Amino acid sequence: MKNTRLLCSVVSAMPFAMGADAAAQVETPTIDVQATYQLDGVAISEKGAGEQIYGLDNLSLTATIDLDRLIGIGGMTGHIHVLNNLGGNPNNRAETLQGIDNIEVGSQRLRLLEAWIEQRIGDRTTVRAGLYDLNSEFYSNEAASLLIAPAFGVGSEIAATGPNGLSIFPSTALSVRVDRRIGNSGYGRIAVLNANAGTIGDAQGVNLTFDDGALLIGEAGLERGGKIAVGAWTYTRRQDDVRDVDGDGRPVPRKAHGAYLLGELPLIASDSGRAVAAFARIGVSDGKTTSFSGGWQAGLSMQRTFAGRADSTVSIGLNQAYLSRRYRANRSDAGIDTVGAETAFEITYSDRVHRHLLVQPDFQIVLHPAGERARKPLLVGGLRMTVEM
Repeated sequence: MKNTRLLCSVVSAMPFAMGADAAAQVETPTIDVQATYQLDGVAISEKGAGEQIYGLDNLSLTATIDLDRLIGIGGMTGHIHVLNNLGGNPNNRAETLQGIDNIEVGSQRLRLLEAWIEQRIGDRTTVRAGLYDLNSEFYSNEAASLLIAPAFGVGSEIAATGPNGLSIFPSTALSVRVDRRIGNSGYGRIAVLNANAGTIGDAQGVNLTFDDGALLIGEAGLERGGKIAVGAWTYTRRQDDVRDVDGDGRPVPRKAHGAYLLGELPLIASDSGRAVAAFARIGVSDGKTTSFSGGWQAGLSMQRTFAGRADSTVSIGLNQAYLSRRYRANRSDAGIDTVGAETAFEITYSDRVHRHLLVQPDFQIVLHPAGERARKPLLVGGLRMTVEM
């Protein structure tokens, strides 16, 4: 099986380092290589529609390079992130708007997710340029990182924008990001990204033209124990309206923009290592250029859930994606009655059963999938196995 061959290749891959002496290699390698392999089994059940099971996987290889030590360029770091995805498409069966598995891709292939260079300027500023995953630094909550539903990665109201999707997994875009540390715990961050995402490995390759304009995004926040941040985004060129057309039948161009607010708060930190954190965030958009006018996500994460199990973690999350009026009107024209939002709940548990292996059962309920009033609740059961090297 292809998945088995991939798993074997990951288990045999070992991190390596290059440096001047052996002790320094272990602590601060010039080139730090890591490999992660995820294998998911997903079962989907909806009343009256039977049950189906899917398998899908994600092989992730990263290399972070200290270019100062390697070639003598002071304050410069390089980063490369390669993906390979195989397996099924469970959301083709689930037919939700936000998806149910964050490693599902539309086309299974080898891709270059990220390839960027970062230059430090002084003690507080860094500039990063290249193929860049926006969700690695923007619109993200660490306390939500274990959850598998894509809605907990980046808000759907921005994820659904752009002529070819946003610069996030699995296809990124050429970008420039500037990060500035402010005081003891503040930060400000801005980025300019090609509006048309595409990377090496995609059929269309990397888009070098910027003919579709750029996405501009900024985020500012405080990180002191917890985190609170606010962000805003817009496109330099107008995007197609999802409903309105002009006299020639072409979509009316609209200004696409939005904003979000997020927070993360530690609730419990005990001497035993148990830690509980809460997260919440909300986002809004213009509601004219995507299926979503906004949405929210919230949840809890508990680390070291069981005494003696250092890597046992439980995470729960609830989310709603609000459908735009234009999207609902389109569905009404097609004879489909909709509600105001697609709502989902997830609970998941992860634990390390071997030095390199984590096992994670997962359960999700989606109410009114795709916002359709007549559809019954969708039940999703899954098991993720993660090999870390």
